[in-house]
Amino acid sequence: NNKTDYSSPVQVPGTNWQKISGMGKGMRVIKSDGTLWSWGYSNLGGHAQNLAGVQRFSSPVQIPGTTWSNVSAKEINNYATKTDGTLWAWGAGGNGQLAQNNLVLYSSPVQIPGTTWNNIAVGSNNAVLATKTDGTLWSWGWNNQGPLGQNNRTQYSSPVQIPGTTWNKVCGGNQSFHATKTDGTLWGWGENSSGNLGINNRTTMSSPTQVPGTTWSDVSIADGSMGLALKTDGTL
Repeated sequence: NNKTDYSSPVQVPGTNWQKISGMGKGMRVIKSDGTLWSWGYSNLGGHAQNLAGVQRFSSPVQIPGTTWSNVSAKEINNYATKTDGTLWAWGAGGNGQLAQNNLVLYSSPVQIPGTTWNNIAVGSNNAVLATKTDGTLWSWGWNNQGPLGQNNRTQYSSPVQIPGTTWNKVCGGNQSFHATKTDGTLWGWGENSSGNLGINNRTTMSSPTQVPGTTWSDVSIADGSMGLALKTDGTL
């Protein structure tokens, strides 16, 4: 409830906090009771309070709705799933990244078509990927460097399926994505000027390309140009 910088941890008011997603100058956090909370800076409806213009909250404010289960936010876009498998979005929509088949900004959560949504990954450049519980992988939004994995540079304002199944975990970087499959393989696509896809070259790929090796278990990509991944034997 202030604008003071702290160089040591200070406790945020409240208890039962569970899942956290930070983006730019704001935070989105779910509690164990299924409520979703937001604070920090937003100028494009990021706090989901149905307000226009710049908003700054220095204490948590509740986002409408309950039974939230997972949240992913980055820069000007916000996505969250509920326990019933529905997926919701709010914030800027100028690149179709809210999957409403339009380019409209929404300052309150709107439902993305479909159910059984599972994991969400948001790129820094308005590209979005999400898995479903059946192992399928879907993408939408900005696609100038091929981060949507559709073998093209076309922008999509509704979810389109990426080829393949058994997709497991997905992670978004700056203009690229990585994802593991249940067979332990790791795949990358999108912008690759710094070799950040891990495929031993610097060629931008608009379709999933396999990273050498197997038994991959988890992956994390920095917004810039660096990747880290774990294997099931504990190596990094």
